[in-house]
Amino acid sequence: MYQVCKQINEDIKMIREEVFMKEQGFQDEFDDIDDIATHILYFVDESPVGTCRFFDGEEPGDAHIGRMAVLKAYRGKNLGAEIMLAAEKAIQEQGYKICSLSAQVQAKGFYEKLGYVQEGEEYLDEHCPHILMRKTF
Repeated sequence: MYQVCKQINEDIKMIREEVFMKEQGFQDEFDDIDDIATHILYFVDESPVGTCRFFDGEEPGDAHIGRMAVLKAYRGKNLGAEIMLAAEKAIQEQGYKICSLSAQVQAKGFYEKLGYVQEGEEYLDEHCPHILMRKTF
């Protein structure tokens, strides 16, 4: 089960702090985009376990997904794919035709299985290699 949230909430913050700050060592986890983004919050047995956000991309008709995270204890159960499909559904319902994301290089295969294609070269976001990926609906 998931919720589409127009504002960031404490459950979303908890998941992102756990995954990005505690596990991966990112410092700049929260930003002004959180205030304008639509957030997906995913639950298992009423417990919040995963999240992502999306917002207007750089091109008209383009949504950008970011901050996709699943708590460690729930990984390997296809929940990441379910979160992405929920986000894509909400994105398409809002009329977007293209979805882009900035993927950690280690997650490239995950996004490729969902139909995303790499565009451009690798770059660093804080200390972590990333790539731009895109999918057309």
